[in-house]
Formats: sequence, structure tokens, C-alpha cells
Amino acid sequence: QVQVVESGGGLVEAGGSLRLSCAASGTIYSINNMGWYRQAPGKQRELVASITNRGSPNYADSVKGRFTISRDNAKNAVYLQMNSLKPEDTAVYYCNAETFDIDSANYRAVWGQGTLVTVSS
Repeated sequence: QVQVVESGGGLVEAGGSLRLSCAASGTIYSINNMGWYRQAPGKQRELVASITNRGSPNYADSVKGRFTISRDNAKNAVYLQMNSLKPEDTAVYYCNAETFDIDSANYRAVWGQGTLVTVSS
């Protein structure tokens, strides 16, 4: 069983910064992509940023130049540095880890419980 836990959310003023952290634990054989998603009230969950196990990042257009994703494979962790935050970044941020499932011999997505980020104007 693999668990994913996020931390680092909170309240920040517009223009400020926050750093989110996420760590996977449990019986881990391999992790492929890791990513951050967010869901604002009344909206669908959307991809914010993802990163391959080799460190290649991908960003949503809305956060390019402001957010930076990174990962530490030795710690099974992924981070999201968020700068120049805007009120529209307010959402619950979820971490996702594609972990290898030995029973199905395939990768499956494991989600964290989410962490709330609130950006005040």
C-alpha cells in the first residue's frame, strides 16, 4: 500500500510565495511521473505541473514562469515552488504519484488528500 501526503498550503497575499511538499511512503517499487493538480471551488481538477522520473517538467500555461516543480527520487518526494501568487491560484492542491503496482504489473495513480492554498487580493 502506498500513501501520498502533501504539506505546505496556507494563506498568502497576492504576489507572495509558497512551497508545497509531497512524499510517497509504503511499499514502493518504482515511481514514474509525479505531479501537482488543483481544484478550485466549482471547477474541475486541473493539472498544474508534472515531472518525469528523469526530472523533465511540464507546466500548465497559467503557471509557467511562476511555479517550479522538482523532485527528490531518493525521498520519493516532489515539490512545488509557487511564486508571484495570484488570487486565481486559490484551490486545493493535490499531489499525484504514478506508482508501480506489483499485482497488476502496471503503474497506477495514487492521490494525496490535498492541501488548501488561499491567495488573498
